[in-house]
Amino acid sequence: MQPDAELRAALQRLPKVDEVLERPLVRTLLQRTPRWAVVEAVRAEIERLRGELRADPHSAVELDEQRLATVIESLLQPSLDRVLNATGVVLHTGLGRAPLCQQAIARIAETAAAYCNLELDVDERRRGSRHQHVTHLLLRLTGAEAALVVNNGAGAVLLALAAHAAGREVIVSRGELVEIGGGFRVPDVMRTSGAVLCEVGTTNRTHVADYESAISDKTAALFKVHRSNFAQIGFTADVEVKKLVELGRARSLQTIVDLGSGLLTEDLGLEGVTEPTVQQVVEAGADLITFSGDKLLGGPQAGILVGSKQAMAACERHPLLRALRPDKLTIAALEATLELYRDGNFAEIPTLRMLRTNEKELHARAVALHALCTAARSDVQFSIERVRSAVGGGALPLCEPWSWAVGACKKTAGPELLDARLRAADPPVVGRIADDKLLLDVRTLTDEELPQVAQAFREG
Repeated sequence: MQPDAELRAALQRLPKVDEVLERPLVRTLLQRTPRWAVVEAVRAEIERLRGELRADPHSAVELDEQRLATVIESLLQPSLDRVLNATGVVLHTGLGRAPLCQQAIARIAETAAAYCNLELDVDERRRGSRHQHVTHLLLRLTGAEAALVVNNGAGAVLLALAAHAAGREVIVSRGELVEIGGGFRVPDVMRTSGAVLCEVGTTNRTHVADYESAISDKTAALFKVHRSNFAQIGFTADVEVKKLVELGRARSLQTIVDLGSGLLTEDLGLEGVTEPTVQQVVEAGADLITFSGDKLLGGPQAGILVGSKQAMAACERHPLLRALRPDKLTIAALEATLELYRDGNFAEIPTLRMLRTNEKELHARAVALHALCTAARSDVQFSIERVRSAVGGGALPLCEPWSWAVGACKKTAGPELLDARLRAADPPVVGRIADDKLLLDVRTLTDEELPQVAQAFREG
């Protein structure tokens, strides 16, 4: 028999999907599992056998009914999964940035479970605004005259520029034309808003005179982008917000500042931090300030705009606001987070708590994790290492506070194997590899998560 004929004959012996669905074990699976998942698992198994026969038409293949349950379980797993962050990067964009406080989680659950007064003034029995739920908190905390919330930081910048500079020029320093996550760049956002970019200064030095000489009758605004995701050192110069505001007022121009991180407290517990707070930029007189909710603020993904009533009014009227508006769950989480700032309960905000944890506490946590891991795996060598952690999320790029980590290595395999096995655990554990070791930084692990990390080693 010719090879092609042999393969066709072998493939014809494979069972059909309907036949497999009638088998007793599979019928039992159908009784407790959605039909689509069983059918898809059966098709996947038949395709696997088809692949084996193409490789060797003489191989004895048989559909593994027991394996179907495993395939079905994987199909029913949600795509979003909880992860244990042992990277030491507090605002890890790949891992969802800021974890929410318990108050925000509870508020989300309460709001999601029933109807709410999202856009209804219950007392007056008339339509309300979804922004009213957080506006009063933002005004109290920042000292601004007006505030708005949209769905993310880039959206806030897009709305600000579209409302104030569509079809006109916006002057910005070359040294501030940053690229944010995912390859998106400030010039791209400006172009999408309809604003015309006018670059001034050089990559490393920009002066007030550079802005002043570029102003024309086509100019709509002066735009300053805080370099929150990178730093310039050496022979550098930029224009502080106050000076830019003075120039803008003298020439009847709006001054827009994108702060990025959105720091609402000076007390981060980190040495050498010079990040400007939102309050300081408001006091400097900027007309419009944009920042994110899920970075140093420690809340949900959101874009926040604060500033003067006049500047905000244009944003409120712009059609983009409806496209960028936040949903009720974002508003609920942000409100709960801002309430903690209002009441001075900073320790309840996970991002701030992680950044403020001192070395003594971190060392004690590393010692505890080391003991648990050592008991879990005798064939892995564990050590306690002093390491540098990171803020992450495009915030405080030069800030690398000291932390402690548990290092793990095997004589028979590289750290990549340990890393892969921990990432395959339930829940996955994500660390970092350095100096031929897998490092598990405890700054971003809670005490309650330590036994789960040890369990991942035990099972892996």
